[in-house]
Amino acid sequence: MDDASLALALAGRRISAVVIGASAGGVNALIEILPGLPREFPYPVVTVLHVMRSRQNQLVEVFQQRVALRVEEAVDKVEPRPGTLYFAPADYHLSIEEEGVFSLSLEPPVHFARPAIDITMETAANVYGPELVGILLTGANHDGAAGMAAIGAAGGLTVVQDPAEAQVGVMPKEAIRLRAPDLVLPLRDIRRLLQLSMENLQ
Repeated sequence: MDDASLALALAGRRISAVVIGASAGGVNALIEILPGLPREFPYPVVTVLHVMRSRQNQLVEVFQQRVALRVEEAVDKVEPRPGTLYFAPADYHLSIEEEGVFSLSLEPPVHFARPAIDITMETAANVYGPELVGILLTGANHDGAAGMAAIGAAGGLTVVQDPAEAQVGVMPKEAIRLRAPDLVLPLRDIRRLLQLSMENLQ
């Protein structure tokens, strides 16, 4: 998709936060998207990845070496800051409370996952409404589909990785089936969309 078409999808839209979900193949997908964002990126980027507990603590180190954004693990009762990439901690669900701060919980897994993408996306949709951008990437289960539907219902911008390009297409296909997203894009266009969003500040 060309820049003009991507810019049209952003036209008139105020953005306060970006939330990204991914499972199998997600680390590689994020490495293609996020290095293009500058340190002064004007929104927080909240990311939920399904990874082994032993790998979770390595995500901050891995991405801090590759991106200009600050990279942190989300901390309970802390408000997300612009220009920061947050990862959901291992074995905790990550929510956004009405007050706009993170909340961690040990509720049962959703779609066999904790953290669950759906929980983060659904609570973020409640807080940010039409000012939220939701992005769902490669994955092997249905987690994230309901979350993306909630973002769309709240008026947020929904973006799904093209299943034909995804390492595992199950997750994006389910999101598309449940509620048609605003955009279905390859990774290069998702990266460009986020870059163009900085030019769209209201």
